[in-house]
Amino acid sequence: MSFSWTPHRFAGGALALDVANSVILRFDAARSLDRFAVPEQLQTFAPAACEFSAERALFGEIAPIRAENETAFLALREAIDRHFRAVVNHQPQALLLADLLEQAALLLRQNPDAKGLEAATVHSALRLLALPEPERLKICGHCGWLFLDRSKNKSRFWCDMAVCGNRAKAARHYKRKTGEAE
Repeated sequence: MSFSWTPHRFAGGALALDVANSVILRFDAARSLDRFAVPEQLQTFAPAACEFSAERALFGEIAPIRAENETAFLALREAIDRHFRAVVNHQPQALLLADLLEQAALLLRQNPDAKGLEAATVHSALRLLALPEPERLKICGHCGWLFLDRSKNKSRFWCDMAVCGNRAKAARHYKRKTGEAE
């Protein structure tokens, strides 16, 4: 399957969230798709993050994942997703935070040079942990992705208005029109 990283794939507002969002439709088993399941896609994520990530200025050039770190990196991705979903849903987070920090420590110990996607993702996740306004962290009402709401009044509902917002509005319009026809 041909795939390219686009700006929409980096709608999370933070590199750690973009990594977590690499699983499409995470909670729909029939349609779920892991973009990192193909090693080539995992390797092309770092250069795309340098181009599209909201935090690209913080990290500069990011080296691709080293092959020996792929399993640990995927475990970090899952720990990021679990922890920040719990934050958004106001669920207990102590054990999830411990898991996230353990995965982060493991990857940082394996990458002391801190030049790769592994270290950049860990640093991004740590920045999110220190977020002064945790209510800005949200889950998209359409696709379920995690994103930072940087709108002035904290009212953003979709990860990307151009994609999820339009789809939701089109679906609402379709239901309204077909409801009137019956």
